[in-house]
Amino acid sequence: MRYIIIGAGAVGGTIGGRLAGAGHEVVLVARGAHHTALRAGGLRLTVPEGELTYRLPTVDGPGALGELRADDVLVLAVKTQDSEAALQAWAPVPVEGGGTAAERLPLVCAQNGVESQRLALRRFRHVYGVCVWLPSTYVEPGVVSAAGTPLTGVLHLGRYPHGTDETARLIAADLEKSKFEAPVVPDVTRWQYAKLLGNLGNALEAVAGPIDSDEARALYARVRAEGEAVLDAAGIPYTSVEEQQRVRGDKITLVPLPGTTRGGGSSWQSLTRGTGTIEADYLNGEIVLLGRTHGVPTPLNELLQHLANTFARERRAAGSMPLPELVSLAERAGG
Repeated sequence: MRYIIIGAGAVGGTIGGRLAGAGHEVVLVARGAHHTALRAGGLRLTVPEGELTYRLPTVDGPGALGELRADDVLVLAVKTQDSEAALQAWAPVPVEGGGTAAERLPLVCAQNGVESQRLALRRFRHVYGVCVWLPSTYVEPGVVSAAGTPLTGVLHLGRYPHGTDETARLIAADLEKSKFEAPVVPDVTRWQYAKLLGNLGNALEAVAGPIDSDEARALYARVRAEGEAVLDAAGIPYTSVEEQQRVRGDKITLVPLPGTTRGGGSSWQSLTRGTGTIEADYLNGEIVLLGRTHGVPTPLNELLQHLANTFARERRAAGSMPLPELVSLAERAGG
């Protein structure tokens, strides 16, 4: 199979690089300065064993590839706010032997949140979800890093909305040859909703800095409690913290990488890069949406969604709001 990584940033670049390193055929899709750097110098992947360089075919969209192959796997790894444009671009692309990508090819959503696979299923017949446990960082154009060892990440994989099949097992087998653990599960959304609860802290971190004090941890606990109340009211199952810890164990240990600083998660990185967008609408905003649908108040998640979007729009520095100020806002919001 050939893997087309749509969005070769931190997560997509790491998955693509690790697959290429294990001998699999990979095409990277990127934009702007990252696309230029990847074409000029290859993908530089900094990992515990050193900096690895992969000179891979790199395009900025489907037009450069022409007709797709029948054995292609599309891996969607853009931020959720960019999913609709990517899906619209790739769905109608013709595939050798007839039909389109939307009709024939598997689309694997390796992203935070749960919205992209819903969007994908409107167009694509064969959609797969991934619960992404993959600590990685976009360092600069052409360079990504992943500090986990001995495994680079754990990627639960299954058909969306539920089930498994041979395609999922073949993809998982390739990932497991590429320094990932990739359990194939029939209930991938149960893992993704658990990951969503963890990702509710992304906006807190992006706005007020690392969650490394008692005050920050207490605020995050209240944000998460809102999320759990909403999922319970909606009847949405999610894996427990204990089950997640049993699966992860000590399979992923983060080690310092020379020349690379992991300042924070995906939302922190979006602010640091000054992209002007952030995925809070699909993390905290997912909880807000479900809360409104099921009559459960979510004032803290609504506050963080608003603040994260404001920081992104105004290109404010990541972590620049003093935590006491955020706590005060949370108290006034009714949290």
